[in-house]
Amino acid sequence: MTKTRVSYFYHPEVGHFYYGPSHPMKPHRLKLAHHLILGYGIYKEMDCYRPHPATMGEMTEFHSEEYLQFLSKCSPDNLRQYHSQMQRFNAGEYTDCPVFDGVLEFSSLSTGASLDGAVQLAQGQCDIAINWSGGLHHAKKSEASGFCYVNDIVLAILELLKVHARVLYIDIDVHHGDGVEEAFYCTDRVMTFSLHKYGDFFPGTGHSSETGAKEGTGFSVNAPLQSGMCDRTYNDLFRPVFDKIMEVFQPGAIVLQCGADSIAGDRLGPFNLTLKGHAACVKYVKSYGVPTLVLGGGGYTIRNVARLWCYETAVLVEKDIPNEIPFNDYYEYYAPDFELHLKLGDKENQNSSESLEEIKIELLQQLQNLQGAPSVQMQQVPPLFKVKKNIINDNDNDTTNNDNETNNDQRPKAKTRHGDGDRKPHEAELYDQVD
Repeated sequence: MTKTRVSYFYHPEVGHFYYGPSHPMKPHRLKLAHHLILGYGIYKEMDCYRPHPATMGEMTEFHSEEYLQFLSKCSPDNLRQYHSQMQRFNAGEYTDCPVFDGVLEFSSLSTGASLDGAVQLAQGQCDIAINWSGGLHHAKKSEASGFCYVNDIVLAILELLKVHARVLYIDIDVHHGDGVEEAFYCTDRVMTFSLHKYGDFFPGTGHSSETGAKEGTGFSVNAPLQSGMCDRTYNDLFRPVFDKIMEVFQPGAIVLQCGADSIAGDRLGPFNLTLKGHAACVKYVKSYGVPTLVLGGGGYTIRNVARLWCYETAVLVEKDIPNEIPFNDYYEYYAPDFELHLKLGDKENQNSSESLEEIKIELLQQLQNLQGAPSVQMQQVPPLFKVKKNIINDNDNDTTNNDNETNNDQRPKAKTRHGDGDRKPHEAELYDQVD
């Protein structure tokens, strides 16, 4: 059996940003997850890449230029100048999307990694691409929302659509993936499938009656759930609906958003899934063998976020890892037991078996009513985003490359903040030169 080719994308700067005091979103969680992956040695089973920061041109494939210009110019020091724009773009101190130092830089790093993963999948260079810094599913075309500023998922799907006729988006975050659903609500080339808490809960959308519009009618699949979902009930709903989607829609690629706020003990999420229960969905999606982009998302108890994404990385590379946390730079975060898997507390499952069966039947009927997998007219494939590869072979001095060919992705090596020399690498980070 051929081993699954997994690519892993991580930028060493992405965990250095700070939303502000008391804000639940902590990019620092990405460093915890990365160091846990290193500590377990999972990185040896993957091809590891440092992604490029997405450019303004790439991000305007979905977002409005005016909105991105606002993100690039505003900072905590000049907020008063942009008061009216902050209200228009839903950013600032009175929203859940604060303006912090480097807000666009942070978004470009997470987005660039998702784009790089999508390009590798589209070119057949890997079977699974992982970017735990991505999955920011609430951002709209001209509006920040739910801690999200740039919707890397929409941009990655647009990249995949250059090659694949149909792309499936799956969202197992505790919140409804409203930004992605809205972007593709009127098309039959992207199907969205979201399981989420519904009711008096952000963002307030995602009822099962929201099925799409125009050509996209029936291609938005929503499972509205209540608090306390456990492993068994979650997977009993996920698997048959996913099976039916694969039968009816037949996607060429899958984008899987693995928000960690649906596991037990999250600061904001009221579900009660274990790491194994959450990862069971990931493993089941992987079993179909369809090219898959795996992304992060929500998750606000950062030690548990790191646990989950490390474990799911191990599942994707088919590596068994022990329950004991290996020593790493953030070892003390996992006190007092220093174990990978969580101990569940007593939490009532407010989803009755009858209500879950009704949701399952409704979604299966919705999918049954679709008239087969949609097709697209044959046309020239648009050019993929170009990523330069610097390959040096001591035994090959071939200089016959066409000098007239230009490459748009030539990046200088990292320097210090003053621009005067090489940045000193940390032994546990993925910098340009990796052994």
